[in-house]
Amino acid sequence: MTVSTPNLFLIYVTDVARATRFYSALFGMSPQMTTPRYVPFEVAPGVLFALWSGRAGEVTVEAPRFSEVGLMVPGSADAVDAIHDEWVGKGVTVVEAPHDEVFGRTFVVTDPDGNLIRVSPLD
Repeated sequence: MTVSTPNLFLIYVTDVARATRFYSALFGMSPQMTTPRYVPFEVAPGVLFALWSGRAGEVTVEAPRFSEVGLMVPGSADAVDAIHDEWVGKGVTVVEAPHDEVFGRTFVVTDPDGNLIRVSPLD
């Protein structure tokens, strides 16, 4: 069997339980399973979005954690703004307020480890 497209997206976090609660609440999804250092969520058939703290001997808060997760939504700029307002109500940290870019309306928030989460329209 040949797999030609990526099907696992890892987000590095320092506290897997905290990150699991954050992403479960933010996206309204439940993990497939939970372990102390790895928690996968199936976001499409055969495609996983997973939280990972790294190898047991290397888990430290000093380890760099940085990535950008994208959520592309159907609809107009109003749909992007509505998600922004909903997430602000959940207490997320906004690092880029809603604004227009070359690809459409967008905004960026962070997870507890500083990983970026960008919302934008479908390409």
